[in-house]
Amino acid sequence: MFTFLTAAPNMPFVVAIAVMLLIVVLEVVSVGLGAGFSDVIDSFIPEFDADIDVDAGIDIPDTSPATIASVLSWFRVGEVPILMLFIVFLTIFGLSGLILQSIVQGVTGKLLAPFITVVPVCFISLPAVRVLGGLMGKYMPKDETYIVSEKTLLGRIATIIAGTAKTGNPTQAKVRDEYGKAHYILVEPDKLDEVFGTGEKVILVSQSGAIFKAIENHSSALIDN
Repeated sequence: MFTFLTAAPNMPFVVAIAVMLLIVVLEVVSVGLGAGFSDVIDSFIPEFDADIDVDAGIDIPDTSPATIASVLSWFRVGEVPILMLFIVFLTIFGLSGLILQSIVQGVTGKLLAPFITVVPVCFISLPAVRVLGGLMGKYMPKDETYIVSEKTLLGRIATIIAGTAKTGNPTQAKVRDEYGKAHYILVEPDKLDEVFGTGEKVILVSQSGAIFKAIENHSSALIDN
């Protein structure tokens, strides 16, 4: 077993498990000292809306805040402490890699090179993080929970953040709910002849499925707060 674990092709997986154990130790020690290590890490993560519909088939530019938010939301960031998600990933990655190498060695008598095993093991680990993160999020205690219906966003000011919104061609916009939490939504003009550009502030007036209809904000007194 020791020879198997110390074999060079298994190093990425052994290191992943070692890092996971180190993080767990740091978390236990920091909690004992009164300051959770995971809380410190989470404090550096920007606040994104965790309720973004990542399965809506939205074409979001790679550099937009909505893209980052969608990726983080997919991995359950915001629902579960990011350090816990990282621990889950390292554990699944390390164990899956070692199991795969063990099976291969049992069949062929040899170990696969790391560049061959790391990619498929990542493909296994990343979806598993989402699934397990979702399960943990359901049972983890939360300090506060705000349940916001999309209908409550109507009448609020949204800011176009990517592209140009035309009738039949919605684009991304950001709006804040009554708690100040940001939501990234699809917006198109309510009137056929209107066009909204990036940075323009609009008023949400109705919703049809996943798309919000908006009108131009003519009043400088109305702002997104």
